[in-house]
Amino acid sequence: MAEDEERRVHRIQPKHLKAAVHYTVGGLCQEVAEDKEVQFSKQAIAAISEITYRQCETFAKDLEMFARHGKRSTINVDDVKLLSRRSRSLHAHISAYGEEIASNNQEQKEKKKKKKKKSVGAGKGKLPSDGDSAVPDSEDQDME
Repeated sequence: MAEDEERRVHRIQPKHLKAAVHYTVGGLCQEVAEDKEVQFSKQAIAAISEITYRQCETFAKDLEMFARHGKRSTINVDDVKLLSRRSRSLHAHISAYGEEIASNNQEQKEKKKKKKKKSVGAGKGKLPSDGDSAVPDSEDQDME
């Protein structure tokens, strides 16, 4: 029963994805039409949507294969760079974006290290003074 449900979900999902691609392409075509003062027929929008969807399927399969070849289950930025290698401008854009992401990740790691050092450093070297007790007051009463 669970397998049937899973299969049904997988059959529905591509329909939703295709609809989302068609909607997005329609919106982009409308923007271009207004900007360039041209018109797109419904058939042209449908054809662009279908080509876009099929290209995305191909990209997804290629990315999966690149990760698998690298003995990984996760697709990473290097896989995307490899996918974009045929388009110089796209490859340059993705490479720059990947470097920006790596830089941001490095900055976040450094901030976490600094916070960790500050919190560890604040607790070090502090010893209870004469008036302070190492045991909380509630535990003092139990000892009496």
